[in-house]
Amino acid sequence: MRHYLVVVAALLALFVVLFVAVEAAGVPLLTDPSAQLSRADLAAAVVGVGLLVTDVVLPVPSSVVMVAHGALFGAVAGTLLSLAGSVGAGLTGFALGRRGGPLLDRLVPASERRRADALLGRWGALAVVVTRPVPVLAETTAILAGATRSLSWLRMGLAAAVGSLPATALYALAGAAAAGFVSVSLIFAVVLVLAAVTWLVERRRARGGREGVADSDETGPRAQGAEG
Repeated sequence: MRHYLVVVAALLALFVVLFVAVEAAGVPLLTDPSAQLSRADLAAAVVGVGLLVTDVVLPVPSSVVMVAHGALFGAVAGTLLSLAGSVGAGLTGFALGRRGGPLLDRLVPASERRRADALLGRWGALAVVVTRPVPVLAETTAILAGATRSLSWLRMGLAAAVGSLPATALYALAGAAAAGFVSVSLIFAVVLVLAAVTWLVERRRARGGREGVADSDETGPRAQGAEG
């Protein structure tokens, strides 16, 4: 999988460079969008969702936007707005990966593509769920999932929604409760813990399923031998 690791490293490097460049440029809307998110109106909702969608290619302070959604529109509406933006970002990254798929086909040998497709076909949805709250990794995973064509649009959308829901809900609740930055940091840590727990539970479930299949395969021949 050496070629895929190179592609992943290149994507990670690209996102880091974009982050540094935007921070150096000091674009107000991308560094501190609070001025555009000061009133609970349609414009603020559109700007907030739009910023979260563009987070797939630009460094947007997504936690600030999600907290602002909760503060302006309440916990429920704020969660839905942030969820729409986060899922939109995931699907945008997925679409970019689809467009870049032919390029990946030229860069990666066919044997590696088949192996990656098999792995992502099995674990891709879980990878999307787990990485959605994690900056840079979320975008990289979405693009790679689209490029390898291992997931359908529906599975990608559902995985992005499941992975985004805990963070969007917690940030919206923090905003609705007028929490400060310390609370936001704590919430981010909780989200990371939830992602890790989700991964461990899924791995344990998958391992149990494989062990069950292995046991049934061993029992079958033994039973047949006993009958013979």
